[in-house]
Amino acid sequence: MRITDWPAAERPREKLLQCGAPALSDAELLAIFLRTGMPGVSAVDLARKLLTAFGSLRAILEADFDGFTAHAGLGLAKFAQLQAVLEMARRHLSEQLERSDVFANPAITRNFLQARLRDCHQEVFACLYLDSQHRLIRYQPHFYGTIDSASVYPRELVKAALEYNAAAVILAHNHPSGVAEPSQADRHITEQICKAMTLVDVRVLDHMVVGDGEVASFAERGWL
Repeated sequence: MRITDWPAAERPREKLLQCGAPALSDAELLAIFLRTGMPGVSAVDLARKLLTAFGSLRAILEADFDGFTAHAGLGLAKFAQLQAVLEMARRHLSEQLERSDVFANPAITRNFLQARLRDCHQEVFACLYLDSQHRLIRYQPHFYGTIDSASVYPRELVKAALEYNAAAVILAHNHPSGVAEPSQADRHITEQICKAMTLVDVRVLDHMVVGDGEVASFAERGWL
C-alpha cells in the first residue's frame, strides 16, 4: 500500500504538520527526507530497512559517501541533500550564538560544539572567539591529533584572539573515545592558555570537552 493510501493521521508529512516533528519516529523522519521509496517498498518501509542496516539514525547521518550510497535507495543526490541539511543545522546553531550571550546559553553552546566535534575521528582543538557581549565572532578549529602541551600552542590562540579583536574565548576539544572526562593533559594545557590570554586581557570563560552525548565543562567544575 502506498503512503498516500494511508489514513491522513498516519502519513509522516501530515503527522509532522499536525503534531510537530518531535512526534515522529526515526523511520518517519527519514521517510520524509527520502520522499520516495522503491518499487513495492514505501518510503517508510525503506526507512525502516535503512535503520536496520545502519543500526541507527545517527549512523546514517554520519555515513561517508561510499557507505551511504552502497545502500539501495540512497544515491549521490540523497547524499548531497543530507550534507546540505546537516550543514544548515550547524549554521543555524552558529547564528543562534552570534545573536546571544554565549556564556548565558550553555545549552546552545553545547549543541553547537557537539554538532561540530562529536563525530570527528581524531581530536580537534577549537576555540570560540567572543566579543565583549559574549556573542560569537568566530569558531575556529586550530589543532588536530592528540591534544597535549606539545600539539597545542597558546601563542597561536593569542594571535587569533588579537586578530579577531576578541574579548573572551571558550576553548573546546573532543574525545573520540566518547568519554568526555578531562585528562590531566587537558587541565595542564588549559592553565597554559589561561596564563597566555591574561597577558592580552582576554578572558577564558570555559573549556568544554565533547564526548559522545556528553560535554564536560571546566567552568561548571570550578577549574577556571
